[in-house]
Amino acid sequence: MKKITLVVLLLCNSYLFSQEKKEVLTEEIEVNTIIKGSLFSPNEVTKNTNLVILIAGSGPTNRNGNSTIGGVNNSLKFLAEGLTKNGIAVFSYDKRGLNKKNITKEEVKSIVFEDYIKDAENVINYFKSQKKYHKIIIAGHSEGSLIGMIASNGTADGYVSIAGPGRPIDEILSEQIGKSSPFLKEAADKSLAILKEGKTFENKNTMLESLFNETIQPYLISWIKYNPTLEIKKLKIPILIINGTKDLQVPESDAVLLNKANPKSELKIIENMNHVFKEIKVDDENLKSYSNSKLPVIPELIECISKFSNSI
Repeated sequence: MKKITLVVLLLCNSYLFSQEKKEVLTEEIEVNTIIKGSLFSPNEVTKNTNLVILIAGSGPTNRNGNSTIGGVNNSLKFLAEGLTKNGIAVFSYDKRGLNKKNITKEEVKSIVFEDYIKDAENVINYFKSQKKYHKIIIAGHSEGSLIGMIASNGTADGYVSIAGPGRPIDEILSEQIGKSSPFLKEAADKSLAILKEGKTFENKNTMLESLFNETIQPYLISWIKYNPTLEIKKLKIPILIINGTKDLQVPESDAVLLNKANPKSELKIIENMNHVFKEIKVDDENLKSYSNSKLPVIPELIECISKFSNSI
């Protein structure tokens, strides 16, 4: 039987600016030996310039929003450029491990969810120490939503969740498997229950190997511990929650859960936006857009984040 590859989380109102669009300048930044990224800056940075830090979604995702094992869509790159043209500086960085050549299986196995939280905190503190920007806003995509949510607490001036799950990852995975491969749900749920107890196991189901192989189990154990609705309640800063109506991985209902958990947050559902920020008018084009490096991100996403950032 053919092995099934699961699609996991690898698992605004229009706002027009009267100001002239800014030129985009890019610079390579090394925060530390682990974190490298691109700083997008308008041609003039003033004391009133805000900085948005973008945090990528799950899997081996780089600063541009592209996965080393998937398609190239340039989602984060296009978003960064769009925000910068509206006068906002943006820093987008590669996830740890992507800059290291010949990373070993044991090194991958040692990475846990808290490492990504610490990386985000280090990025925030790096730019705060420069005292160059007026406000610092964290914008996390998909899995990066939860990472940014936790890292923002007590450090950032604003927080944006883009297609961020509102439930623990074990619930998300169980739901996704139930929809895509119902015959695997019972086995997957048993495996998730073991991981939730903090234990690893020998996976004997080859059809679930991509999800439960020994390399990823420690990471899943560390990720399952966090509930997004509990974490977002802790934030005392301005919050913007965004989701698209064409998102195949995170439904609008998850954005609503986050919004209800912190009623002071602002909720924006963008019509026809999918998980990689592209406008989808024909459903057959949704998955294809994940590998379209030229298709721009939907303008409304840039506009609503720009409006939010400039209002802080």
